[in-house]
Amino acid sequence: MTSSTNLSHLLSPLELKGLSLKNRVAMAPLTRGRAEPGSRVPNALMKDYYAQRAGAGLIIAEGTAPSKQGNGWVQAPGIYSEAQVEGWKPVVNAVHEQNCAFFLQMWHTGRASHSSFQENGQLPVAPSAVKLKGETHTPDGKQPYDMPRALETSEISGVVEDYRQAAENAQKAGFDGVEIHAANGYLIDEFLQSKTNHRTDKYGGSVENRYRFLKEIVEAILTVWPAENVGVRISPNGNYNDMGSPDYRETFTYVAQQLNSYNLAYLHIIDGLGFGFHELGEPMMLSEFRAVYDGTIMANCGYDSDSAEEAIASGSADLVAFGRPFISNPDLVARFKNGWELNPDDQSTWYTHDAKGYTDYPTHDNLKVAA
Repeated sequence: MTSSTNLSHLLSPLELKGLSLKNRVAMAPLTRGRAEPGSRVPNALMKDYYAQRAGAGLIIAEGTAPSKQGNGWVQAPGIYSEAQVEGWKPVVNAVHEQNCAFFLQMWHTGRASHSSFQENGQLPVAPSAVKLKGETHTPDGKQPYDMPRALETSEISGVVEDYRQAAENAQKAGFDGVEIHAANGYLIDEFLQSKTNHRTDKYGGSVENRYRFLKEIVEAILTVWPAENVGVRISPNGNYNDMGSPDYRETFTYVAQQLNSYNLAYLHIIDGLGFGFHELGEPMMLSEFRAVYDGTIMANCGYDSDSAEEAIASGSADLVAFGRPFISNPDLVARFKNGWELNPDDQSTWYTHDAKGYTDYPTHDNLKVAA
């Protein structure tokens, strides 16, 4: 896709609560499965991958487990061990060397995990014992999802502490901030949504109670990071991981209203429908969030350079995150700026665990040299 419009808004700098971003293009968190097997330690291949894409104003690192319990993807990285912290440091430095801000996304997979990822083969945890349909990729190939185990009320504070410690570890690794993954049917989203939260304690029932888990995580992390270094990601329209609740509009309006009080770095909203739509009503628009959220809004999902420019120019969003286009276009921002065609991507290589389909996509300049 080439741009037919002036991209003066998308490519303009942004002061993000004290962080100077060189443009308003964010690289969305993308699970790619290239960390070290077993240890989940970031490596030199990951350093090259992120450095190649540091033309963005902000990179949000792939979903990263805050604890062993949070793991749910083959060779996805963690941030709970000292070795993982040390492994992230050169990755962070490589991004910072190119004047790009770098946040870490904290990702507990909840019921979307599998017993093969859990210590001693335990069941994955969730707010309630509601099974996810379908199959997942495990170390032993594709397997059906397990029936998750509902967290005991007494266990929840420990999960919150895992997030707080992970935030501290991200700080030690040198990141500029953290993003709390409260979207796409993973643990926090499972608490937020009535479809997956059938609890009868203080974490279930009313929207206020379902929000409580996210609230406690945000406030725990704010003991480590200033609010302007913390973002939250939500997916009000999504059906990924078998999500979508009839009261989605009430729920996510309330969540945005509550988060508005913290002066966070941003609210990352997957508003686009390219990742799937639950079709339980009209999709929630960015304008609905603008009405209740005064801070920085990051839009995401299905945007191209023209629609991103329009979203920022209209005031609907302050920056736009791009996911899949960044996989195959390490120089995505330069391609936007110059109106160059984008490389196609090969989905069969997204999770190959090596350089193929990861760090071997050519820049436009390299293509010109090859020609």
